[in-house]
Amino acid sequence: MTNAVSDSGTAFSELVLRTSPPRPPRHQLQRPRLGLDHEQFADRAVIVVQAPPGFGKTTVLGQWRREFLARGAAVAWMSCDERDDPQRFLHGLTLAVRTGCARPGFGQLLLETGASTGELGGVTAWLAEVAQTALDLVLIVDEAERLSPRNFAALTYLVHNLPANLRLVIAARGGVDAVVADLVDYGQCLVVGAETLRFGLDETLALVRERFGDKVDAEGSARLQELTEGWPLGLQLALAAIPQGGDPLMAIKALAADSGKGGEHLLGGLIAKLAADDVSFLTCIAIVDQFHPELCRALTGAADAPDRLARLIQNTPIFITSDASDANDWCRLHALARDAFRLRLADLPAAQQVELHARAMTWLVDHGLVEEAARHAHAAGQHEKAYDLAEQCLYDAVVQGHQQAVLAWLELLPEAELERRPRLRLAAAWALALSERHEEAGRLLAPMLEAADVAPALRYEHALIVSGGAYYADEPDRCVALFEPWIDAPPARDPRLLQMHANRLSMLAILQGDPAQARRHQQAVPRGAYGKAYDYATRWGDFMTGLAYLWEGQVLLSENVLRPALASADADLGRRHPLACMLAALLAAACYERDRVDEAAALLAHRLDMLERVGTPETALFGYRTAARIAAAQGVEHRALDLLEALHAIGDARRLPRLCLSSLADQVRMHAGRFRAETCRALVQRIDDILARDDLPSGPLWRRLAGWQQAMAHVHAAVAAQDWPMVLERLDRVAPLVETLKLGRVGIEIMALRAFALDRQSLDGRALLLEAMNLAQTYGLARTFVDAHPALADWARRVADEEAGGRDTTHRVAVARVAPRPEERTTAGPRAVPSMVLTPKERAVLELLARNLSNKEIAQAMAVGEETVKWHLKNLFGKLDAGSRKHVVRRAQLLGLLEVAE
Repeated sequence: MTNAVSDSGTAFSELVLRTSPPRPPRHQLQRPRLGLDHEQFADRAVIVVQAPPGFGKTTVLGQWRREFLARGAAVAWMSCDERDDPQRFLHGLTLAVRTGCARPGFGQLLLETGASTGELGGVTAWLAEVAQTALDLVLIVDEAERLSPRNFAALTYLVHNLPANLRLVIAARGGVDAVVADLVDYGQCLVVGAETLRFGLDETLALVRERFGDKVDAEGSARLQELTEGWPLGLQLALAAIPQGGDPLMAIKALAADSGKGGEHLLGGLIAKLAADDVSFLTCIAIVDQFHPELCRALTGAADAPDRLARLIQNTPIFITSDASDANDWCRLHALARDAFRLRLADLPAAQQVELHARAMTWLVDHGLVEEAARHAHAAGQHEKAYDLAEQCLYDAVVQGHQQAVLAWLELLPEAELERRPRLRLAAAWALALSERHEEAGRLLAPMLEAADVAPALRYEHALIVSGGAYYADEPDRCVALFEPWIDAPPARDPRLLQMHANRLSMLAILQGDPAQARRHQQAVPRGAYGKAYDYATRWGDFMTGLAYLWEGQVLLSENVLRPALASADADLGRRHPLACMLAALLAAACYERDRVDEAAALLAHRLDMLERVGTPETALFGYRTAARIAAAQGVEHRALDLLEALHAIGDARRLPRLCLSSLADQVRMHAGRFRAETCRALVQRIDDILARDDLPSGPLWRRLAGWQQAMAHVHAAVAAQDWPMVLERLDRVAPLVETLKLGRVGIEIMALRAFALDRQSLDGRALLLEAMNLAQTYGLARTFVDAHPALADWARRVADEEAGGRDTTHRVAVARVAPRPEERTTAGPRAVPSMVLTPKERAVLELLARNLSNKEIAQAMAVGEETVKWHLKNLFGKLDAGSRKHVVRRAQLLGLLEVAE
């Protein structure tokens, strides 16, 4: 090495270490969403990863490095240091290419003359030499925030002058987005922020499964996801905190049960490293959920609060900032950190806490953040001020979907305040109607309607509220009767009210067995950006559309509507918001019907408890029934039966007998699949006893919705008894009812069961089965036959195979497998990664060398002479800067040029 590089052995050693890529974790999780094959990375010359510490920037860089190497590119790595002067920065770039690309002669002249060419002149010369190489080169620069201003200017120059054969990947905690703003505008650069790096539930599931296998189910993984909010460092800390050899699921539940102490337990080490004044600062600002630099100044009274906040965001991994450019001034503590600091906040003197709440209230009011201000006013003891502020904002909050906030206020509001504040009473009624407390909504509104001069708009809103409460109470006949006077007379042309009116009409159409009409109502309303309240009403419209398609068995169309609606609701309202949980229940049912069992389980994970409390009867039914069928499909029958019994208990607790009927009917179906005739008989008797009670709704709509479940239970009981004439008789009774309700999936099941019963009596049911199979394929239903009866699924599979072997393949259908075949495992030897660094022959020699073959054995394997092998080995020794055969293999592994199976 030249004197220019090796001024001292220590300096050179540091450069060698900083230009060597970090060791990847043994079981690093590959994240396809962040893979280079994703369309967002296509044709981007520059990729910037910018996020606070703890978001796994370096880990993502390691994944990309591996993927770039697999694509045949040469990859140079450089970690930055604030102590570097421009000359050492240039030397680092040069050594990075030498090390990562196995080009020991790269930049020889540059190193000898770099000091005299000027700061940017050296970078220009480096770029020119890169352009002259025959390499498709990727340069990865990690920790770019540590660059000195002069070196940062050099990096900026490099970013804007890349040759065609060079791509640049930069990781930093901040400050790079402003440099590449013009490249982003022209589509040449992509900035990946903290929100993108945050783990999604599917990634958390994969990470937990890799660590604990089947010991932690989707429910436990979802709890961990909620606890850590997908924060990569938080996930690693939580996983590390789970004791080895214990029950990981119980440990996760214990952490989630007390997030405050859990946050202290997980982040105590990080917090202990902070200075005492920083801990005091964070304790004070933890009193608010989100904070702005000026809000922090108001809370602490410190003039340097904005600067302190900026420094802490830059240096500590406990903050969450938004990727949105219009929200960059706002941030929040990670939930784990917030709960840990609030434990400290609770230890402060009461007077100091009151003062902090008062300061927060004053600043928030001045900046128009009324709802948050109201909560702080109440906590500060300024109750009258709090009630005034609540009256200003809670109605808007409830129509934007924040029912839980209103219900929380309902516990704080005295009855006298509700009586003299009509707008608060209306907001409370809305929140109650859309929850398990729906019966209270009507009583709360009754005094408002006693006046003689009640406005039509208020009477219309009353009809919306009480009919919604009737829907939650599973009283369809009362729901229709309450809203019927307003069906053709909406009182206003406001877009939000028009959307809500269409939602209610869609609801009534579905209850009356006309899902196509339900969708027509949604098509008639205006679409546009009318504010958050309209967005929430629109999501309910998507819910109604998705339910209408699912009602008909059109799971493909249902999924197309529900998937984007759920993604939007999860992002804006939160994963455990009632509407998000209800959308997830419908989408999970659709995914299950398409035989995507694991995806359906992930959608329902840590959501069933919300459906139990605040879900509509239909979504609670879909959620628990789908979860039970998932468990059965996974071979855990006892868990499936337990979930169905839980659904029965929910029906009892919420006084929703149709949930009890659905629970018992699905148990009958499950036992019929194993021909347990006596068990089915007893369950059917329980169904009949429920429907014989005098306290059930007597309206025709409810009776029809309950009647088809009773009739299908009798069908499956006859199947369990193998009484095939009785099966046909029962099917003849239920078919007209199912047709009236437009239950498309159940209609296909009835057709298949009729064919099955005919076949069991040695009659010809094949044509009927083929028609059912064809319809199932058209609708996207892959589990209809499996769920109807395993023997029916076996017969359908045989018929499908026979049809596939004939000339007519019209009736072919993908029937779900009852017992999936185990995946075959293959053991692979060492594999040289395709790369421009090594020639094809050199890669072949490297693979054989990694298998401990001698030169003679390598020559025989490659059908070449030993002298040729020696020539290629000499080139490998030179390119990889190795001194022995083992050294060549280890250096190739280190550089990512050789993969060895574990």
